[in-house]
Amino acid sequence: MTVNAPDAKVTPAVWGALAIVYVVWGSTYLAIALAVETIPPMFSGAMRFFTAAALLGGFLLVRSGREAFRMTRRQFFGAALVGLLLLTLGNGMVAVAEQHISTGLAALLVASVPLWLVVFRFAVRDRPQPLTLAGVLVGLVGVAALSLTGGEAGSTVGIVIILFGSLTWAVGSFLSARIAMPANAFATSAVEMLAGGLGLLLLGFVTGERLDLTAISGRSWAGLVYLILVGSLIGFTSFAWLLGHAPISLVSTYAYVNPAVAVALGALVLSEPVTIQVVAGGLIILVGVALVISTERSKRAERVGERVDGEGDVGLGVGGRHEPQPARHHVDAPVE
Repeated sequence: MTVNAPDAKVTPAVWGALAIVYVVWGSTYLAIALAVETIPPMFSGAMRFFTAAALLGGFLLVRSGREAFRMTRRQFFGAALVGLLLLTLGNGMVAVAEQHISTGLAALLVASVPLWLVVFRFAVRDRPQPLTLAGVLVGLVGVAALSLTGGEAGSTVGIVIILFGSLTWAVGSFLSARIAMPANAFATSAVEMLAGGLGLLLLGFVTGERLDLTAISGRSWAGLVYLILVGSLIGFTSFAWLLGHAPISLVSTYAYVNPAVAVALGALVLSEPVTIQVVAGGLIILVGVALVISTERSKRAERVGERVDGEGDVGLGVGGRHEPQPARHHVDAPVE
């Protein structure tokens, strides 16, 4: 999927799709919290991703035929590995953590994913710019502030779980740009969801989860259906369309807006407290992320100016080559 140049025209359709991504991906934290009220977290994730994979795969098959699923064995297992990291461990840990911490706190901690991506770049000797490193340090201060002062009593376990999930999401995003992946973005996402759902199902059995369909409340069913139809399908479709029709600098703003939406919905619907510590820590994280993304975007613009022959993409994004920005093919932003 090709990302448009920074000067791509911003149309009303772009603003509409961006609004969908803002609201939908910000609201999935609330939907997850509702789902896990009466559905075990691993099994709820498995139900979500198996169903979404079937719907997305069926749509793609009808629309593009079997050719859309053409991929090598290496590409298939690459997408499956990324799905396990992003969805089984990344999304799965968010569902578990939200049994212990508020949805707003979870969203703010997950917003730190771009910071971890910069840290991983050192492993491949890709040294970030000084301003990028400054953004990482600022963001990590915010993470520390939230972890130490932002949670309610007994939330330490949830904070540790959510940070682990954020790290695995970052690892999956980092690897996705460096291993063989299918060419079709929708087929890639279908494989990721299938593998992620299978991983969650196995984890559910291993951890002793029990699913009683008669005990599932209407709120939990509503949350699960919302995650499948709105979060995984409508949200992803809008995001995928934006990557081909809008400047990446505009698309990447979801990283700042989603946590704010999550905090607001948690307070309005679940009456979650919004303390000054949570607000301060969250703002520090978002300032760090903004500094990282804006600095890396400037570096990409310089590269684009140097590569006037148009050979390939300069890789921008969680699914790009180096820059910690949105994925080019994943079904989720961190926790969609």
